[in-house]
Amino acid sequence: MWAAFLRRAIMQGIPLLFGSTGEIVTEKSGNLNLGIPGVMYVGGIGGVIGAFLYEQNATKLNPILAVLIPLLCSLLGSLLMGLIYCFLTVSLRANQNVTGLALTTFGVGVGNFFGGSLVKLTGSDVPSINLTATSGYFSATLPIADKLGWFGQIFLSHSFLAYLAIFMALGSSFFLFKTRAGLRLRAVGESPATADAAGINVEKNKYLATCIGSMIAGLGGLYYVMDYANGVWSNDGFGDRGWLAIALVIFAVWKPHFSILGSILFGGLYIVHNYIPGLDVSGQELFKMLPYVVTILFLVGTSIGKKREAQPPSSLGLPYFREER
Repeated sequence: MWAAFLRRAIMQGIPLLFGSTGEIVTEKSGNLNLGIPGVMYVGGIGGVIGAFLYEQNATKLNPILAVLIPLLCSLLGSLLMGLIYCFLTVSLRANQNVTGLALTTFGVGVGNFFGGSLVKLTGSDVPSINLTATSGYFSATLPIADKLGWFGQIFLSHSFLAYLAIFMALGSSFFLFKTRAGLRLRAVGESPATADAAGINVEKNKYLATCIGSMIAGLGGLYYVMDYANGVWSNDGFGDRGWLAIALVIFAVWKPHFSILGSILFGGLYIVHNYIPGLDVSGQELFKMLPYVVTILFLVGTSIGKKREAQPPSSLGLPYFREER
């Protein structure tokens, strides 16, 4: 049973890993994007729209196109959300907290609107869209997984998006902490005035980090629909995973590679109530609070310790006015 639990915890944690990795890249530039839940929602519905249109118009599905079209649609939708956020907060210098929250509401509204529209097009009696044909390509696993016992079940029975999430987390850490471009980006997040004086284009770095971070986060929504939910889209079915991804950023102390283990921990805490017999609905909801409780306790601990490496970028959430440099 423990092998099945760990496998399910990893699957539950992959959307959180995508979301936290994208948000860490964004926050390292000084942008606090609380719109990540909406970005992930749009990433999910973007993939659903692409898969739906392809399935409806193709007589026979091509495996490459069945994966590529939803993937590109998801990235495009997430990119658009990132551009909206950047235009409002970087170009127009709007309040980042308000803009992020508005973006979450907007993203959920967009997802529910298009989700409901697609349900009406299918004429389905249930308020959901079933894309099992496309989902089969996304959820394909390594053929040797079943032959390697518990090791294969835990580590090798996942789809390519799961391994892509781990690769992106490791790659983002390498970029942020081992490259010159990553150093410039972190400089922008720590002190944009100093970075600007050193000849670094602050606005360009903020735009690039936020848009790329949004695209990474949007893949979390795509993974949830196409793999975790087996290609079934239901309005408001994404739950609070976007907020958990933001909480994971704090737990990982703004280091993407720490998010890998953190996502598995959060995923396990989120579903552990399913493996405890005799729990009523109230008990299940209390157990679902565990990831947030762990984050709060960890935040209190790091705040007491006052270690600089465990703190957010110094200019996080603050608009940059070059005239005040």
